[in-house]
Amino acid sequence: MENANLKPISYIPKKSPFFKTRKFLGTYGIGLAFILPAFLIYGIFQWYPILYNFVLGFQNYTPGVPADWVGLQNFERVLSDSVLPKAFLNTLAFTGWALLIGFLVPVIAAIAITELRKGRSFFRLSIYMPTIIPAISLYIMWMFLFNPAVGLLNQILQFFGLPALEWLLSQKTALVSLVIMSTWANFGSTALLYMASLSAIPEEYYEASEIDGAGIWQRIRYITIPSLLPTMLLLLLIQLLATMQVLQEPFVMTSGGPNNATMTLMYMVYNYAFVYADFGRAGALGIMLFLLLLGLSVVYIRVNKIVQDEGR
Repeated sequence: MENANLKPISYIPKKSPFFKTRKFLGTYGIGLAFILPAFLIYGIFQWYPILYNFVLGFQNYTPGVPADWVGLQNFERVLSDSVLPKAFLNTLAFTGWALLIGFLVPVIAAIAITELRKGRSFFRLSIYMPTIIPAISLYIMWMFLFNPAVGLLNQILQFFGLPALEWLLSQKTALVSLVIMSTWANFGSTALLYMASLSAIPEEYYEASEIDGAGIWQRIRYITIPSLLPTMLLLLLIQLLATMQVLQEPFVMTSGGPNNATMTLMYMVYNYAFVYADFGRAGALGIMLFLLLLGLSVVYIRVNKIVQDEGR
């Protein structure tokens, strides 16, 4: 008589790690197989360079030459660079102007379009159009708009009897000009995020406010703005981190000029690495910028938590 306690050889206890792993792969294996190539590409071309930068910052490395460890020497060379204070101030100025102009414009545009009774779809498409313009076309268009002789912006100023500006050619206006261009090119996608948040506000709130006799400004002040506040705080942090890393606009439009008026920290990193082939200094400045952004993020999160706690 066969022993009833004997189990098949293929039996695997349900509590064993192997059983749980096989069950997990059976449920999610196909999905993991599809996303694995994306993870590999992202890891090789995104995370590996970021992590390797922390090694380069402590090495004297030039392509084609064996690297050697130099400790903090690269950081000392970066801090002694005469361009660094100017680039740091330009980065702070660009960030300040971008937050002053670029943070409010998407909020205003989103609220204005949401308050419209007709034509919402048309205006949503209109403000998003600059986002899908190819970068080369965008820069060529703005180079023409900023042209001191035949540019459209100066023609508008002269039409109203105002003096023409040199825009990208003047140290006083070059940085602000880049902020204007960047705001126009990017505010559409941010405004759509705000509109998505606005669409989640229950219509009953607005209907009740209209019954109580609230006007448009009262609705915006007491319903729209408080409902948008979490999204605004999140996008404020994202915009702060993005503008502190500005590179593309000064690189293409002004090459850091005139007289380093638009030189930024990320542009210095680019010059160190790809102009001077000094990857050690590029890595050191990249680490310093990372620590600066990390500190700003921590301060922002703590201040935001304090504000939310007080609001409760």
